[in-house]
Amino acid sequence: MVAAINTPSPAVAPLLQVKDLHAFYGESHILHGVEMTVGTGELVTLLGRNGAGKTTTLKSIMGIVGQRRGQVTFGGTETIAAPSHRIARMGLAFCPEERGIFASLSVEENLMLPPTVKAGGMSVDEIYALFPNLKERRRSQGTKLSGGEQQMLAIGRILRTGARFLLLDEPTEGLAPVIIEQIGNCIRQLKQRGFTILLVEQNFRFAATVSDRFYVMEHGRIVDTLAHAELDRRMADLQAYLGL
Repeated sequence: MVAAINTPSPAVAPLLQVKDLHAFYGESHILHGVEMTVGTGELVTLLGRNGAGKTTTLKSIMGIVGQRRGQVTFGGTETIAAPSHRIARMGLAFCPEERGIFASLSVEENLMLPPTVKAGGMSVDEIYALFPNLKERRRSQGTKLSGGEQQMLAIGRILRTGARFLLLDEPTEGLAPVIIEQIGNCIRQLKQRGFTILLVEQNFRFAATVSDRFYVMEHGRIVDTLAHAELDRRMADLQAYLGL
C-alpha cells in the first residue's frame, strides 16, 4: 500500500460542509441526506458503485441538478439557493466525466474559453508546464486529441478560471495506465499548490495514491468514511462496498 498522506488538522473549519443534501431529477429522488465535509487543502474521494449518486453529489454542490435541498456551505456561505454561476464565482470548478471539449477549437482556444471567476488562476504557460502534451498539441483541434489529452485539457481549462476548489468527476475513466499515472502526478502537484479537491473515482487503486480521506456512497447516501491510514485495516469493508 502507498505511504500515508498528511491530512489537515481536524481543528480547521471545513471549507465545504454538506448537510442533509437531497437531489432530484424530475420525479427521481437521487440523493437522500448526504452529509460530508472537505477541509482546505484536502483531497477527498467519493467511492461507490455505478449509480450510487457520486456524480449527482458533485453537480448538487455546483447547483446544476434539477432540484436540491438541504445545506451546502462553502467558505462559511450557504449556497443551496445560489445559481451555479454565482457558486462558480466563489471559486469552485467542476470537471465533468464527459470532458466537454469543443471539437472545432484548438487546444489553446479551448483553454482560453472559460471566463476568469477569481484572481490567481494559472497562466497558459503554467498549464503547459503541468501538461507538456498540451503544449505539443496546442494548435491541434479537439477532435485530434487522445482520450488522455482531452482529460488533461478538461482539467487545464478549469485551472485558468482562478477556482481553488476542484470537483473532478472520474478523471481516469477509460485511460491507459501510463496516462493515469500522468493524471495522478498532476493531481498531486495541484494539491501541493494548495488546491482543495473533491474527486469521484471508480478506480480505487488510483484514488488510494492521491487521497487524504474517503467517503463511501450507496443508494444516494454516505454509508462510511475512512482516512488514508485506515486503508489496509479496512480493505475487507471496501471490497464488500465496491466489489474489488
